[in-house]
Amino acid sequence: MGEMIIHYFLTFLTGILAGTLGGLLGIGGGIIVMPYLKFIIGLPIMYAAGTTVITVFFTTFGGTIKHHRLGHIHFRALIPIIASGAIMSIVFSLIFPHLRVVSRWINLGMGILFLIVSLRMIADAIWLSNIMRSPPQDTSAKNKLWQKITVGAIAGALPGLLGIGSGAIFVPVFTFLFGMPIKVAIGSSLACFSINAFISSAMKAFQGFVYWDIAIPIAIGAFFGANIGAKLNKIFPSKVLRFLFGSLFLYVAIKFILLFWGVKI
Repeated sequence: MGEMIIHYFLTFLTGILAGTLGGLLGIGGGIIVMPYLKFIIGLPIMYAAGTTVITVFFTTFGGTIKHHRLGHIHFRALIPIIASGAIMSIVFSLIFPHLRVVSRWINLGMGILFLIVSLRMIADAIWLSNIMRSPPQDTSAKNKLWQKITVGAIAGALPGLLGIGSGAIFVPVFTFLFGMPIKVAIGSSLACFSINAFISSAMKAFQGFVYWDIAIPIAIGAFFGANIGAKLNKIFPSKVLRFLFGSLFLYVAIKFILLFWGVKI
């Protein structure tokens, strides 16, 4: 009984940490939950991905609400991104159950994804401070329609296929390609990602890839943590946090890639 209480408490804390990081940095928090489910609890990769995306939805939804109240989200400009992302989330969620026989390749995909996220966060920690101090730019993201559709489609495929990933694409694209201020980019990332995560989580739950006894305490913690992260985003410099977590995710990336080759560390 005592071990079960500790298990659920740690799971809840993992959700709070994932949500806080998501609300602060504009990501889904799956990069915290996925390693916990895979390497600490020991879930098979397919079920770890399915359970993670439930958490991702609550993180992004909670963060979206808070960032919208802070005025960081312009929904009309995001419609093409949301629409194309939703379609691709459906397509790749339908493909997901057929990946059982190649689950080791999902480990490789996770490793590559974590590698990209880690390098991006470390790079952000080094260079992003200048961007955050730059004058506000056009927050409506009035870019070419094909750019928005392409970005949405690529980002929508990741939660459908792996359960995580869109935040790693949205934030830098919104910042560097669309010219959004960093806080608007973070809020917009959460808004777009929340739709993709909702579709992917609903379909993976229907397909039976969710452990609800794990997903529920993480999701509750993530929802509250996302609000905390969004508040911290307003006052907290994230440069050091990005560097520390980027270093951590680099280690996680190596673990996943080595797992593909059958090596455990």
